[in-house]
Amino acid sequence: MTAPFPAEGRARTRMEPEARRDQIIACARRAFGEKPYGAVSLADIAREAGVTRGLVNHYFGGKRELYLEVLREMVAVPDSVLERLPKGTLQERVNGVVDRFLSVVDRNRGMWLATVDALSHGHDPDVDAVMREAEETTVDQTLRALGIDPDTEADEPLRGMCRAFAAMTRSATNEWLNRGTLSRGQTFALLERTLLLIITEFGPESRGE
Repeated sequence: MTAPFPAEGRARTRMEPEARRDQIIACARRAFGEKPYGAVSLADIAREAGVTRGLVNHYFGGKRELYLEVLREMVAVPDSVLERLPKGTLQERVNGVVDRFLSVVDRNRGMWLATVDALSHGHDPDVDAVMREAEETTVDQTLRALGIDPDTEADEPLRGMCRAFAAMTRSATNEWLNRGTLSRGQTFALLERTLLLIITEFGPESRGE
């Protein structure tokens, strides 16, 4: 049986702190996506990242804190993704938001499904707090990507619909990646049309702003 991580770990190289942190997060995302939380150890993640366990503790504090950070980053939309989105019409922006989101989810499907499962089962207050924070950040980022200022142009009904849309994305991607009842194209169509409807019917332009 092949070991999940190299026995001797990867060669250690000098990296900038932010790059090293991102590397540890990436290794943790793979580990938590491949195995249940209880089966993952910080030693596994440190060995995969080519660092000491102490350095992982230095950046994140412990396994639970690292896990919560991975969950936070899986739910939030990376700024780098938003920066590469098209700047055209609303339709083009919505298409770009949904397509990039599905691409990120597909590349990290193991951890994404683990995230969806964590949100669907149990009532862990720490997980709930992380998800609420990340969801509000994602609403802000998504609205900005669609040309809407979340501070001045988004009322509470619009934000509420965006939060409901976020829950819908988790359900739809679970149907696609886990249950196999939807194709990527069908998932894209469902999410793209729903998000476009929310913005056109309830966004600032619909209110004459």
